[in-house]
Amino acid sequence: MANRHLSRSIVLQTLFEWDFKGHQTEGVEEMLERNEGEFAPGNEDLQFMKKILSYVIDKREIIDQIIEKAAPEWPIEKINAVDRNILRMGLGELLFGDHNEVPPKVAINEAIELAKTFGGDSSSRFVNGVLGAVYKEIGEPGKDQTSKRQKKLDEVDIAKLPVEQKAGALIYARDGEELYFALVHDIFGYWTLSKGGVEGDETAEQAAIREIKEECNLDITIKEKIGESEYVASHPEKGKIKKRVTFFLAESPYVPVTLENHSGGLDDVRWFTLAEVASLKMYDDVTGYMANAITTLVGDNSGAE
Repeated sequence: MANRHLSRSIVLQTLFEWDFKGHQTEGVEEMLERNEGEFAPGNEDLQFMKKILSYVIDKREIIDQIIEKAAPEWPIEKINAVDRNILRMGLGELLFGDHNEVPPKVAINEAIELAKTFGGDSSSRFVNGVLGAVYKEIGEPGKDQTSKRQKKLDEVDIAKLPVEQKAGALIYARDGEELYFALVHDIFGYWTLSKGGVEGDETAEQAAIREIKEECNLDITIKEKIGESEYVASHPEKGKIKKRVTFFLAESPYVPVTLENHSGGLDDVRWFTLAEVASLKMYDDVTGYMANAITTLVGDNSGAE
């Protein structure tokens, strides 16, 4: 039987060499085969190793962007090479792998074990923090598969965690009889709601209005609060923190929309018609907010004179 931990170790060694040589893709598979022959003869898991290697090689730019978003205090070139490539491997499996073959929690735990074996004293904590933050952001896929042991490790006293307040909005506009929604696209591949931190003495409403203006250059009018989500995230330096996000339904004029701020892990913003929304890849909570808003807005419109 193939030893998957050993296989990942060989991929890590190959990525370390690839990284040192300036990300030259030519000959990288031969490099992997050489390492397998030297350190794991008879392992019979080459295809699995090539698959992980391809996740990192093919998606390096977006993976590195995600690392910098999840660990903003650590520019990618400042992270040591071992930790950097463990994170790339973990994110490759987490974001692009087959979750039926390798559940997300397994991918994260394997990366942590690699960090314990090959990294420094704080590597495993750093890797856990970054991958945990990304896992939370993408909606915790496969969280029901978490083992009892891992659930016990993840238990925290939520009431004692520091709280980071955020606010955002589901933005809609009307143009004649057509109803439009403005959604932002994140580097994880999801269409979602624009949001940002509440600053100083701002109310959540004020923060949402400011954030939408700064991020999408839209002037919105808050109509109503549509929900509040709360989750625990892992910060590589601060540890676990509780994020509380208040969302509003907000109306905007139907005007051209442009992404003004690319630093928050976003790469696009667009208007979508009601018919187009159904085919978009969205987080579960956003889908719920969207469904409730559509029910409200279509109902309001049907009763208009």
